[in-house]
Amino acid sequence: MSTTSKNDKAAVSVIALHCSGSGANQWRPLRETLASMSPRHAFFAPEHYGCDGVGPWGGERAFTLADEAARTVEIIDRHPGQVHLVGHSYGGGVALRAALERPRDVASITLYEPSAFNLLKGMGADGAREFAEILAIASRTAEGVVAGDLRGAATAFVDYWGGEGAFSALRPSVQSMLTRWVPKAPLDFCALIHEPTLPSAYAKLRIPTLVMRGEHAPPPTRLIAEILSTLMPVAQLMTVPDAGHMGPLTHADKVNEAIALHIAQCGEALESLAE
Repeated sequence: MSTTSKNDKAAVSVIALHCSGSGANQWRPLRETLASMSPRHAFFAPEHYGCDGVGPWGGERAFTLADEAARTVEIIDRHPGQVHLVGHSYGGGVALRAALERPRDVASITLYEPSAFNLLKGMGADGAREFAEILAIASRTAEGVVAGDLRGAATAFVDYWGGEGAFSALRPSVQSMLTRWVPKAPLDFCALIHEPTLPSAYAKLRIPTLVMRGEHAPPPTRLIAEILSTLMPVAQLMTVPDAGHMGPLTHADKVNEAIALHIAQCGEALESLAE
């Protein structure tokens, strides 16, 4: 029988959560980077509902961010030691939800432009303007899905986050994958927008957190990154030069290097405390 406990410093897991429309392969370079640094990291990249490997949401009730985070929370509960959470965009929102549910089991958090759209509601005039922008792209995507124009919906979604022409620049196989996935997009938007967590709850997360944003971040996620880095008491903000919202893909080397460094530093701090 194993005697490993949640306090076993040798059992450290990294859980990396991808953005909407992506998949586990998004984090393959990060996995390789971490493996080259230390063999002690177990790496998990669970996929979200709507991905080919997971399938659609069952529809038994209104979908929530907690439903998406359940798979991550299960991994946390199943593995010994504290975990390091990593999340990009929608995955960042999921990571925050998981951290709120298991704060004592999280060693560090790294977020790249987390789409915690619920925060925009309490940010005054600036937040209201950026919230309206998110509502507009959410509506445009949902209208395409309802009308059956899945390719049009996928194009609108990808071009918003990646820049005009981003969808047409993708390989045909990736375009097809996104067109299959896009009916999930309205659920992601709704889960993020209607997430009930108040800003005061994030302020209680005393977990070392690196919040990253691209130099050319869209205004909504730029504002969210900036406010989270001030809300969370042990957080720092990093700007990735020349990058946009899709920085973990377009500037993977820079982003993954920063993630790996943050995880390593937090791991060393935990080991020092345990000695």
